[in-house]
Formats: sequence, structure tokens, C-alpha cells
Amino acid sequence: MVLGPAVTTALMKMGSTATSDYASVVSINLFVTLLCACIVIGHLLEENRWMNESITALIIGLCTGMVILLTTKGKSSHILVFSEDLFFIYLLPPIIFNAGFQVKKKQFFRNFMTIMLFGAIGTLISFVIISLGAIGILKKMEIGDFELGDFLAIGAIFSATDSVCTLQVLNQDETPFLYSLVFGEGVVNDATSVVLFNAIQSFDLVHMDTTIALHFVGNFMYLFLTSTLLGALAGLLSAYIIKTLYFGRHSTDREVALMMLMAYLSYMLAELLDLSGILTVFFCGIVMSHYTWHNVTESSRITTKHAFATLSFIAEIFIFLYVGMDALDIEKWRFVSNSPGKSIGVSSVLLGLVLLGRAAFVFPLSFLSNLTKKSPGERIFFKQQVVIWWAGLMRGAVSMALAYNKFARSGHTQLRGNAIMITSTITVVLFSTVVFGLLTKPLIRVLLPSGMNRQNSLSSDPSTPKSLFAPLLLGGGEQAAVEGEAGTLPRPTSIRMLLSTPTHTVHHYWRKFDDAVMRPMFGGRGFAPFVPGSPTERSVHPW
Repeated sequence: MVLGPAVTTALMKMGSTATSDYASVVSINLFVTLLCACIVIGHLLEENRWMNESITALIIGLCTGMVILLTTKGKSSHILVFSEDLFFIYLLPPIIFNAGFQVKKKQFFRNFMTIMLFGAIGTLISFVIISLGAIGILKKMEIGDFELGDFLAIGAIFSATDSVCTLQVLNQDETPFLYSLVFGEGVVNDATSVVLFNAIQSFDLVHMDTTIALHFVGNFMYLFLTSTLLGALAGLLSAYIIKTLYFGRHSTDREVALMMLMAYLSYMLAELLDLSGILTVFFCGIVMSHYTWHNVTESSRITTKHAFATLSFIAEIFIFLYVGMDALDIEKWRFVSNSPGKSIGVSSVLLGLVLLGRAAFVFPLSFLSNLTKKSPGERIFFKQQVVIWWAGLMRGAVSMALAYNKFARSGHTQLRGNAIMITSTITVVLFSTVVFGLLTKPLIRVLLPSGMNRQNSLSSDPSTPKSLFAPLLLGGGEQAAVEGEAGTLPRPTSIRMLLSTPTHTVHHYWRKFDDAVMRPMFGGRGFAPFVPGSPTERSVHPW
């Protein structure tokens, strides 16, 4: 029997589709297997003073890429094709949201001005230095036909720190003060870098004048404020809905699902409106942990705490595993194989600019921040400044995603200059993550003895969703009493407490407003009415 041309074509398409689907299933199976291997090996290396989950996933990704290269005879090194959409839409939101959801809010907002100083002003300083260095040095190396916008994009790409790796290198309980500064700065830094990158792409930089520059600054401030406000509104809306409708009477699943979906909706809405999704979902996480989390049932609290942490954990491993495999992509390295010296030179220049750019703002801005601190315990000492400088040197998935966005199309490039920039970005990411990441923990142990690690822990509240029954934002004396009973810290004298935490501060007025207006409306610990079967049913210990 002879088949007609149309039928033959249809069957061929079906066959190719089936083959493609089978290949996708095999790829997903292999990748999930690698994720499991990363978790198991990471657990075995838990007590290692050098390794962390990020470096473990990177090394496993490199080894896997090498095996794939050998089995495919140099044709490919990875199972999946990199997509910045995959990173920004699916992987980054759970990481940033969980960071905001778990952050110690009192420590974070006490250092809020310093965090904004480092994250916004510091990133701009780093951006200027890296961009000027790229224009002055890389332009002379003649790596490609780059224009002003390309060099400014390089400045934005390499100004983005790796907040994911920082989360795993620093410990929130051992170094609460440093953690809040470096982590908070990292989130604001990522948002600033992405906003800068997008602004560079949309503005006419060739005909730059004062009007365009002012418009650039105004647009920058608008994105920051509106993104933060959108995140806070999304968190408050979720709190109001759950508090008013009492989902927990019938199904705790609805509570958990609504929290997850509202958090993700805030991120996607910010992207739809061309705002910073990173800032939006981060502040949504903070607001949800302060209000929404206390309006759900006890079982929902436990579920959301572990669900958000698990999603974030898997996304982090996924990112570093893929970065490790993509580092050996033969297509990109083929373009630079004729001039390996130039590729190494570009990577070295970029790494040097990253070191210089970070030092140029950490130490001067720390000095300015210390001038505003009256209490010695709130100042950033020189050894702490060194740790902050070092811990923020790691470059990661945000830099990779921005580099692919600028210098590649669908993960591929046919231009030699673009290939050099992609491979140089991979080199800087691998070197900074492995070398700087490996040495961060030992550096902290050398520079900061255990006594200094606990510095400022008086001002850090218990980790909100991590400690299910701990008071959320206790006053200074109350918190000292609680921690004193636990045997972790001695209770300071009332004069010392008065000097270290003045009565009439921004935090004091915020608490009065929060207790009088916000919590009665949006719920929270101790302010939602007691109704049998409601989320506030007394299933927790009184405080």
C-alpha cells in the first residue's frame, strides 16, 4: 500500500515529535537524578568547613558536562538548553521570596539604611567602575565590535552579586548582623543590576544629555518604589483575604495554595508592569511572614514554612547544577579556541574590576554608615568590612542570565566577541563561586571569633517562620528576658538597654501604628479575633 504525500509527512512529523518527547523525558530523568545526587552528597558534606551546596552542585555539573562531552564526542555538554526565561520566571522567584519570608525582620530593618546604601548606591559605584574599566581596557583588547551600550551592560552584568551562594555561605544564626547586611544588600543589588541592565537596553545612550540622564534616574527611583509597594500590597491583600474568609475552617490546603499563588502573582505582575520582580517578591515575603503567616492554622504554618524552604532549596541546586554543565558548552569555547590567551586576559580583567568595584564602595560607605551610628555595637568594624567585601565577590546565576540575554539568542551565539563575553562570564562565575565561596567560611573563623559572630544578636528577632512559637517583634527588654531565660545571652542593665535602643525611634512609632491600625485590619500575632475553628484558635502557647 502506497501512502499519499500528506499522510507520509504527517507520520514523519509524528515520529519526530515522539522522538523529541522521548529525548525530553530522558533529559528530565537525568536532571532529576543529578538533583538527588547533589542533595545526598551535600548531606554527606554537611559538616565540611570548606564545601557548601552551591559548590557541590557546580562540581557535579562540571563532571556531568565532561561525561556528556565524551559520550557525544564533543557535540554537547548539557542536558537542557539555558533559558533566561526559565531562570527569571521559575527559579529565581521561590529563592527570593523564601529569603524575605525567613529573614529576621528586626535585624533587617534596623540596618535598612545601610543595606540600601550598599545595595543601591554601592551597586551604582561598582557599575560605574566596571563600566569605565571595560571601556578603557576591553576596548583596547579588540574583542569585538562593541558600542557604549555593550560596555555599560557589562558593568551591570558584573555588578550583580550572587545572593543565592551568599545565603549558603553565611549563617543567619551564627552571624546575624553580617548576614542581614550581606544578604539584604545582595537582594537590593540584584534588583538594582537588573533595573540598570533593562534601562540601558531601553535608553538611547548615543545621544545622552542632561534630560535623558535625569529621566534615567527618575525611572530608576520609580521602579524601586513601585516594586516595593506592589510587593507590600500583595502581601497585605493575602493577609486580609485569609483573615476575613477563614479558609482553615474547611481546608488548610486552600490557605497554603493561596499564599503560594499570591506570592508568585506579585512577581509576575511586577514583570508584566516592567517593574523589579525581585524587589516585589522579596517584600511580599516579608509582609506575608509578618501578617499572613499568623492568620493561618498551625498546620498551615508548618506546611508553608517547609514548602517555601524546599522550593527555594531545589531551585538553588538546579541553578548551580546547570551553570556547571553549561560551563563546558563546546560551541561557545570553539569561538575562543584560536585565542585562549585573549579569553583568559578578558576574564582576568573582569575579575580584577569586580574586586576593585566592590572595594570602592564597601569601605567608604561603611565609614559613612559608622558616622551615623551612636552605639559602638551597631558599627561595622574593619574585619567585618573585609568579610562583607569578600562575601559579595561571588558572581552567579543573575550575571549568567543577563550575559545570555545580552550576548546570546536562545543560549547560542555565532559572533566571536559575544562568545568571548559568554565564556568570560562563565569563567568569572566559576572562579568566584568556587574560590571565594570555599574561603568565606574559613575567613569568617579567622577574622571573627565566636564572640564577634554573635555581635548585635540582641537586636535580631527570632527567625519568624523558623521559630513557630517565638514572639515576632518583641521590645528590647522583653527579648533580652526571653533570651536570658534560654541561657543564650545575659540580660543587659536598663541603662545600657536604654542607650542601645532609644524609646522614641522609627521602630517604636512603627510598632504603635502596627498595633493600632495594621494588625487589627490585616491580622498577625495576637490581634485577630478568637473564633472557634478560625485560624487564631488557641492552638499555640500564650505569650
